[in-house]
Amino acid sequence: MQASDQAITYGRHIRALAILGIPIIVGQLGTIIQGLADTIMVGHFSAHSLAAAGFVNNIMVLVLIFALGYSYAITPVIGPMHARGEFENAGKALKAGLQVNGALGMVLFLLMGILYFFLGHMGQPEELLPEIRPYYIVVVLSIPIQSLFNAFKQFFDSIGNTRTPMWIMISANLFNIVGNYLLIYGIGPFPQLGLLGAGISTTLSRILMLVVIYGIFISNEKYKKYHSGFQAKGETTDMRRLLHKLGRPLGLQMGMETASFSLCAVMQGWIGADPLAAHQIMTSVGSTCFMIYYGIGAAVAIRVSHFHGVNDIRNVRRSSLTGYLMILAIGLTLAITISTFINEICAFFTNDTNIRHIVVSLVIPFVLYQFGDGLQINFANSLRGIADVRPLMRYAFLCYIVISLPLSYLLGFTFHGGPAGIWMAFPVALTLAGALFCRRFLRKTRTVAAG
Repeated sequence: MQASDQAITYGRHIRALAILGIPIIVGQLGTIIQGLADTIMVGHFSAHSLAAAGFVNNIMVLVLIFALGYSYAITPVIGPMHARGEFENAGKALKAGLQVNGALGMVLFLLMGILYFFLGHMGQPEELLPEIRPYYIVVVLSIPIQSLFNAFKQFFDSIGNTRTPMWIMISANLFNIVGNYLLIYGIGPFPQLGLLGAGISTTLSRILMLVVIYGIFISNEKYKKYHSGFQAKGETTDMRRLLHKLGRPLGLQMGMETASFSLCAVMQGWIGADPLAAHQIMTSVGSTCFMIYYGIGAAVAIRVSHFHGVNDIRNVRRSSLTGYLMILAIGLTLAITISTFINEICAFFTNDTNIRHIVVSLVIPFVLYQFGDGLQINFANSLRGIADVRPLMRYAFLCYIVISLPLSYLLGFTFHGGPAGIWMAFPVALTLAGALFCRRFLRKTRTVAAG
């Protein structure tokens, strides 16, 4: 990619972002569908299995989100190298990324392994522990595998090939659904393993993703130009340090955002089971919106990293602005659609009248926070593209921990706002985070010429 004298038109930016972003969105939505399929299939097997799966998955999501965010450091490193044609260095960066993310995966595996010995002291019903423990062990085993796959996926995304990871993820999700069916229910020669079968299927699907993406990288002719750097025996210490320096703030930023939603679920549980169920329904809907926005945001990070690599600051800014306009248009469409059909959406999850009434009360804060969510996603990824990520950690702590959680408590309990009051903190925190990210990005790219 060459630096251009003129800014690329918005139409060309939209097309390029769509080409990069749509495969990412499809892959992420496939993961949501996989999770929904897991929940439905386990739920039909046993109510206890469903409760045990929910407990384990709520723990695992924070770990996996942190690991995913950590891998995002690869884009601002490899993206500029690819844009400048430094393919050998990009191969070295991939090797360093695998080392760093593999090491992180092992650390998380060990930490979660230690936590295993405390599962019986976390207030869960005794009758669930025989199902929680084996499922937990099997899923924890897959953490290093997922971390390595994350590194490979970010490499492919960074060089502009977002379709290959998409097809791998879709295929693995289908494999997991079939594996669930065979191992949960004991179809044909397979044993009936219940929830443990779902865990085994998930772990096998993650191993499959890693094997396939590695095989494609090694065997496909188009990636040969990266092999010399990838296979070089030289030291990668400096590059590993850079990836760690970038990865830690990104992982913590995403982890704190996820934690704010998870801890609000705890607050909903203080009110009662129905508000907690309503919270789960709306966060399921919200995660779909989030994945769509993040697909565009990830495309923004890729494009920004490429333009930043050749010092084309004008198109760095224009690509970022185009991404936000796209997210804004999508967010407006989703907000109108969801608010219009909220009763029909709720009926898909439950027929309980009280829960449905609470879900409807959450629509207003849900709609309001879509615009702040899109803002923070777009400009967090814009900052990722220019490798300016350290402030993300500070801003996330301020917005999601210092402001969001106390405000949820105040609005929900002190001012008696109930479930909707707890959720009203989200528009405030997400919009403030987005404004801070945007301000930082504009300051760092101020040298752009007008236009």
